Amino acid sequence: MKKTIFSLCLLAITAPLLLTNCATILGKSAYPLSINANPSGADLSVTDKKGKEIYKGTCPATVSFKSGAGFFSRAEYQVRISAKGYSEQIIPVNFKVNGWYFGNILLGGFLGMLIVDPATGAMWKLETQPINVTLAKQNTVAMNPTLEVIDIHSISAEKKAQLVRIK
Repeated sequence: MKKTIFSLCLLAITAPLLLTNCATILGKSAYPLSINANPSGADLSVTDKKGKEIYKGTCPATVSFKSGAGFFSRAEYQVRISAKGYSEQIIPVNFKVNGWYFGNILLGGFLGMLIVDPATGAMWKLETQPINVTLAKQNTVAMNPTLEVIDIHSISAEKKAQLVRIK
Protein backbone atom coordinates (compact mmCIF):
# COMPACT_ATOMS: atom_id res chain seq x y z
CA MET A 1 0.00 0.00 0.00
CA LYS A 2 2.75 2.45 0.99
CA LYS A 3 4.67 1.46 -2.15
CA THR A 4 1.65 2.28 -4.37
CA ILE A 5 1.10 5.68 -2.73
CA PHE A 6 4.82 6.43 -3.02
CA SER A 7 4.77 5.47 -6.73
CA LEU A 8 1.75 7.68 -7.41
CA CYS A 9 3.32 10.64 -5.59
CA LEU A 10 6.56 10.16 -7.50
CA LEU A 11 4.63 10.01 -10.79
CA ALA A 12 2.65 13.15 -9.88
CA ILE A 13 5.88 15.03 -9.19
CA THR A 14 7.93 13.80 -12.17
CA ALA A 15 5.23 13.81 -14.86
CA PRO A 16 5.07 17.62 -15.13
CA LEU A 17 8.85 17.76 -15.32
CA LEU A 18 9.01 15.13 -18.04
CA LEU A 19 6.18 16.67 -20.02
CA THR A 20 7.47 20.24 -19.83
CA ASN A 21 6.67 22.06 -23.06
CA CYS A 22 7.50 25.73 -22.81
CA ALA A 23 5.85 27.01 -25.98
CA THR A 24 2.60 25.19 -25.26
CA ILE A 25 2.47 26.50 -21.67
CA LEU A 26 3.73 30.05 -22.31
CA GLY A 27 2.61 30.50 -25.92
CA LYS A 28 -0.49 29.79 -27.98
CA SER A 29 -1.49 27.55 -30.84
CA ALA A 30 -4.01 30.03 -32.32
CA TYR A 31 -3.70 33.80 -32.73
CA PRO A 32 -6.42 36.40 -33.37
CA LEU A 33 -5.58 38.90 -36.12
CA SER A 34 -7.45 42.15 -36.70
CA ILE A 35 -8.21 42.91 -40.37
CA ASN A 36 -9.46 46.36 -41.43
CA ALA A 37 -10.01 47.78 -44.90
CA ASN A 38 -10.98 51.05 -46.46
CA PRO A 39 -13.67 51.05 -47.81
CA SER A 40 -15.38 49.47 -44.83
CA GLY A 41 -17.52 46.47 -45.72
CA ALA A 42 -15.00 45.13 -48.24
CA ASP A 43 -15.23 41.39 -48.89
CA LEU A 44 -12.75 39.28 -46.94
CA SER A 45 -11.61 35.75 -47.69
CA VAL A 46 -8.88 33.75 -45.93
CA THR A 47 -7.35 30.60 -47.44
CA ASP A 48 -4.78 28.22 -45.98
CA LYS A 49 -1.68 26.94 -47.78
CA LYS A 50 -3.73 24.15 -49.39
CA GLY A 51 -6.10 26.73 -50.91
CA LYS A 52 -8.99 25.80 -48.60
CA GLU A 53 -11.13 28.76 -47.58
CA ILE A 54 -11.19 28.97 -43.78
CA TYR A 55 -13.01 32.30 -43.39
CA LYS A 56 -15.36 34.42 -45.50
CA GLY A 57 -16.90 37.69 -44.38
CA THR A 58 -16.54 41.46 -44.55
CA CYS A 59 -14.13 43.99 -43.05
CA PRO A 60 -13.54 44.88 -40.31
CA ALA A 61 -13.07 41.43 -38.75
CA THR A 62 -10.94 39.55 -36.28
CA VAL A 63 -9.95 36.10 -37.50
CA SER A 64 -8.31 33.36 -35.41
CA PHE A 65 -5.37 31.69 -37.18
CA LYS A 66 -3.99 28.31 -36.11
CA SER A 67 -0.20 28.48 -35.99
CA GLY A 68 0.52 24.87 -36.92
CA ALA A 69 -0.35 22.99 -40.08
CA GLY A 70 0.78 19.57 -38.99
CA PHE A 71 3.72 18.05 -37.14
CA PHE A 72 6.71 20.45 -37.37
CA SER A 73 4.86 22.40 -40.09
CA ARG A 74 3.92 26.05 -39.72
CA ALA A 75 0.70 27.41 -41.09
CA GLU A 76 0.53 29.85 -44.01
CA TYR A 77 -2.50 31.87 -45.01
CA GLN A 78 -3.55 34.40 -47.64
CA VAL A 79 -5.97 37.18 -46.82
CA ARG A 80 -7.85 38.41 -49.90
CA ILE A 81 -9.63 41.77 -49.61
CA SER A 82 -11.80 43.06 -52.44
CA ALA A 83 -14.61 45.50 -53.13
CA LYS A 84 -16.51 46.41 -56.28
CA GLY A 85 -14.75 49.24 -58.10
CA TYR A 86 -11.49 48.70 -56.18
CA SER A 87 -8.33 46.70 -56.86
CA GLU A 88 -8.05 43.46 -54.93
CA GLN A 89 -5.24 43.01 -52.39
CA ILE A 90 -3.74 39.74 -51.18
CA ILE A 91 -1.78 39.79 -47.93
CA PRO A 92 0.20 36.78 -46.64
CA VAL A 93 -0.06 35.78 -42.97
CA ASN A 94 3.21 34.28 -41.75
CA PHE A 95 4.43 32.49 -38.63
CA LYS A 96 7.96 32.19 -37.22
CA VAL A 97 9.53 29.97 -34.55
CA ASN A 98 8.34 30.86 -31.05
CA GLY A 99 11.27 31.74 -28.77
CA TRP A 100 9.66 29.79 -25.93
CA TYR A 101 10.10 26.64 -27.99
CA PHE A 102 13.82 26.71 -27.17
CA GLY A 103 13.00 26.97 -23.46
CA ASN A 104 12.48 23.22 -23.67
CA ILE A 105 16.28 22.82 -23.88
CA LEU A 106 16.88 24.68 -20.62
CA LEU A 107 14.09 22.97 -18.72
CA GLY A 108 14.89 19.51 -20.03
CA GLY A 109 11.60 19.06 -21.79
CA PHE A 110 12.75 17.11 -24.82
CA LEU A 111 9.33 15.50 -24.98
CA GLY A 112 7.90 18.99 -25.28
CA MET A 113 10.47 19.93 -27.91
CA LEU A 114 10.08 16.84 -30.05
CA ILE A 115 6.41 15.96 -29.61
CA VAL A 116 4.09 18.33 -27.73
CA ASP A 117 5.04 21.77 -29.12
CA PRO A 118 5.33 20.57 -32.76
CA ALA A 119 2.05 18.63 -32.51
CA THR A 120 0.06 21.49 -30.96
CA GLY A 121 1.55 24.15 -33.26
CA ALA A 122 2.73 26.16 -30.24
CA MET A 123 6.28 26.14 -31.59
CA TRP A 124 5.11 28.78 -34.11
CA LYS A 125 4.27 32.42 -33.37
CA LEU A 126 2.32 34.93 -35.47
CA GLU A 127 4.70 37.21 -37.36
CA THR A 128 2.14 39.34 -39.24
CA GLN A 129 0.94 42.55 -37.58
CA PRO A 130 -2.71 43.67 -37.67
CA ILE A 131 -3.77 44.25 -41.28
CA ASN A 132 -4.94 47.74 -42.28
CA VAL A 133 -5.46 48.12 -46.02
CA THR A 134 -6.72 50.95 -48.20
CA LEU A 135 -7.92 49.57 -51.51
CA ALA A 136 -7.11 51.59 -54.62
CA LYS A 137 -9.93 52.61 -56.93
CA GLN A 138 -9.87 50.87 -60.27
CA ASN A 139 -9.45 53.01 -63.32
CA THR A 140 -12.75 52.46 -65.03
CA VAL A 141 -12.98 53.94 -68.48
CA ALA A 142 -16.53 54.42 -69.55
CA MET A 143 -16.85 53.18 -73.08
CA ASN A 144 -19.45 54.93 -75.14
CA PRO A 145 -19.73 52.86 -78.28
CA THR A 146 -20.58 54.91 -81.30
CA LEU A 147 -21.38 54.06 -84.87
CA GLU A 148 -19.61 56.08 -87.51
CA VAL A 149 -20.39 55.67 -91.17
CA ILE A 150 -17.43 56.29 -93.47
CA ASP A 151 -17.26 56.23 -97.25
CA ILE A 152 -14.88 53.49 -98.42
CA HIS A 153 -13.25 55.94 -100.84
CA SER A 154 -12.22 58.27 -98.00
CA ILE A 155 -9.94 55.79 -96.19
CA SER A 156 -6.29 55.02 -96.95
CA ALA A 157 -5.05 51.91 -98.76
CA GLU A 158 -3.52 50.61 -95.49
CA LYS A 159 -6.90 50.74 -93.74
CA LYS A 160 -8.61 49.14 -96.77
CA ALA A 161 -6.18 46.19 -96.46
CA GLN A 162 -7.42 45.61 -92.87
CA LEU A 163 -11.09 45.48 -93.82
CA VAL A 164 -12.98 42.19 -93.61
CA ARG A 165 -15.86 41.45 -95.94
CA ILE A 166 -19.09 40.45 -94.18
CA LYS A 167 -21.43 38.17 -96.06
